[in-house]
Amino acid sequence: MNIISTLQNEVAAAIKALYGQDFEAENVAVSGTRKGVNGDYTVTVFAFAKIARKAPPMIAEDLGKYLQDNLDIVSSYEIANGFLNIFVANSYWTNFLNDTLSNPNYGIAPSNGRKILVEFSSPNTNKPLHLGHIRNNLLGWSAAKIAEAAGFDVTTTQVINDRGVHICKSMLAWEMFGNGETPESTQTKGDHFVGKYYVIFNNELEAEYANWQQTEEAKTLFETWVENTDIDKIVGKLNEEKKNSFNAEKHFYKNVYKNKYFNNNSELGAKVNEMLLKWEGNDTHVRALWSKMNSWVYSGFGQTYEQLGVSFEKNYYESETYLFGKDKIEEGLKNGVFYQNKDNSVWIDLTEKKLDKKLVQRSNGTSVYITQDIGMAYNRTADYKMEKMVYVVGDEQDYHFSVLFETLRALELPNIDGFYHLSYGMVDLPTGRMKSREGTVVDADDLMAEVINLAVSESKERGTLSDLSEAEKLDVLTKIGLGALKYFMLRINPTRRMTFNPEESLDLQGQTGPYIQNAYVRTQSVKRKAGGFDVALATNYTLQPLEKDLLVMIQKLPETIQIAASNYDPSEIASYAYNLAKMYHKFYHDLPIFRNVESEEAKTFRLQMNEVVGQILKTACGLLGIEMPEYM
Repeated sequence: MNIISTLQNEVAAAIKALYGQDFEAENVAVSGTRKGVNGDYTVTVFAFAKIARKAPPMIAEDLGKYLQDNLDIVSSYEIANGFLNIFVANSYWTNFLNDTLSNPNYGIAPSNGRKILVEFSSPNTNKPLHLGHIRNNLLGWSAAKIAEAAGFDVTTTQVINDRGVHICKSMLAWEMFGNGETPESTQTKGDHFVGKYYVIFNNELEAEYANWQQTEEAKTLFETWVENTDIDKIVGKLNEEKKNSFNAEKHFYKNVYKNKYFNNNSELGAKVNEMLLKWEGNDTHVRALWSKMNSWVYSGFGQTYEQLGVSFEKNYYESETYLFGKDKIEEGLKNGVFYQNKDNSVWIDLTEKKLDKKLVQRSNGTSVYITQDIGMAYNRTADYKMEKMVYVVGDEQDYHFSVLFETLRALELPNIDGFYHLSYGMVDLPTGRMKSREGTVVDADDLMAEVINLAVSESKERGTLSDLSEAEKLDVLTKIGLGALKYFMLRINPTRRMTFNPEESLDLQGQTGPYIQNAYVRTQSVKRKAGGFDVALATNYTLQPLEKDLLVMIQKLPETIQIAASNYDPSEIASYAYNLAKMYHKFYHDLPIFRNVESEEAKTFRLQMNEVVGQILKTACGLLGIEMPEYM
C-alpha cells in the first residue's frame, strides 16, 4: 500500500474515532502538497464538515493532532484554512526502502486465482513474420506478463493459419519451380525459404494475367463491362489527381476482374484450387508436401520468436479448427439467434446493435472466419475456464470483433463480458519500407537485425565496450538493439498508429529503451563499486526532497501494474520506467554517493536507493520483454 492509500485509510479511521461516523477511505482527498507550501501531503477536510459539525480549520486541527498522536509515520502537521498539511516521518521512508530492498518481487501481486487467455501473433505459414507481427507479438507478450504481475493466471496462445489458398500457392510454386531445393541446401531460414516461393507464385500469376489480358476473351469481358457500367460515376468518386490519370482498362483489370480471373481463367489458379481440394480430401502426396513445408516455416518462426523473446503455451492450427463452430450455428438456428436465407446461408441480424447483418455460414454449409471464431471461443472456455480472453489483433478487424462479441453474447457464452479486443494501429517507417528479402513487406528478422546493427555501429563510435570479449559485446548490443525496438513499440498507446524510427529508438538522451537501460547500468556500476553496506547506518537519515520524490515514484509501481493490466496497456509501464530512469539520472548527478558525500548515513541510504532503483527498473522493463545489460 502506498503512502497516499495509507493516509486515506488512517484519516478515515480518525474520522470514525473522532466523530463516530464512517467515511469511505477512497473518498478521502489526499494529494502531494503543492510547491511553496510546507508539508509532504495535504488532506482536504471540507468533506468532513457535515459529519463533524465544525469549521474546516477546527477539523484539520482535530485530525492533525489525532494522526500525530496515533501514527508513527506522521511527524508533524500544519493547518492552512480548510487543509491539513502532513509531514511524513523519515522513518516511514527508510523502512519502506529497507522492505523493498529485501523484496525482489516488489510490485508483483500474489495470485488472485483468476484466469486470462491472451492470443497473439497468428501468422500464416506462407511467409515470414513481418513488421506488423512485431508490434502484435510485443503487445501480446507484454500484456500477458503485466496481467501475470497483477496476479492473474495467464495462458498465451496463437492461432496458426496453416491451410487455405495462400498456403497452396507457395506449395504449388515449390513443386513447379523448386527443383528439390530445401532450406538446408540453400542455407535459408525456413520461413523465408517458403516465403520466397509465395512471392514466386504471385510473380508468375501476374505474368500469366498480363498475357491473358491480350487475349480476345479478356478484351470481350472488358468491353462488356464498359457497356454495362457507369464509368463516370466511378470517376466522380476520385480526387482530381486520380481523375486525370484514370484509365478504364487498367481499372477493370486491376480492381474489377483480378480476383475473378484467379478462379475463372487462370491455369495457376486452377492448379491451386485443385491442390486445396486434394488437401481437404486428405490426398497423401499433398498432405505430405504440406507437412514438410509447414515444418520449414515452424522452424523459422521458432527462431524469430526466440530472438524476440516470446513464447506460447498452446498453439491452435486452422487445419484443426476450421470446422469448429458449425454445431453452434445449428444450435443458434434452433434458438432463433440466427436466421436462414432462401439460399440456405445463415445470418445474424445485429442492426439493433448498429452492426448490420452478418453471414455466419455459407449457403453450401461451409464455414466463414466468424464461424471458426465462435467455435474457438466455446472450445477455449471449456479447456481453460478462463474469466477473460484477450485477442491481440490490428484495428482493421475492429468491426469483426464487435460482431463476434455481440454474436457470442446472443448465444449466451457465459464469460463473454470478459472478452476483449486489444486493437492496435499500424506501424510505419519514416522512409518507407526497409528492403525485405521477399520484396513485399518488412520482415521481422530484418528489422531486428537492423536495430542490432545500428547498436553495433554506435558502440564502435563510442568505444565503451572495449574491455569485453566479442561474444560479450554482441550479447550486450543485442539487448540494447532489441530493447530499443521493444520500448519504442510499446511506449505508445496501442490504439495509436505509429512510426518506428530505428535511429531515434537508440537515442541515449530521449524516451527510449537504451536511456532506461543506461540508468540500470549506472545502478549496477555503483553497486559493484560500493561492495557491501550496513543498512542500519541509514536508520535515522533525514531525506533530501529529491530522494523522497524518488521513493514516491518507486511506490507507484504496484498501482501502475494494476492500471496497465486493467487497460491492457503496456505504455503505462513504459512511461513509468522512463520517468523512474529520468528521476534516477537526476539523483545520480545531483547527490553524491562516494566523493564529497555529507555523511556515512547519506552514503548508505543512497546506496540502498541505488540498488532498489536498479531492481525496480529491471522488474518494469521485464514486463515489456526488455533485458537489462550490465554494461553499455
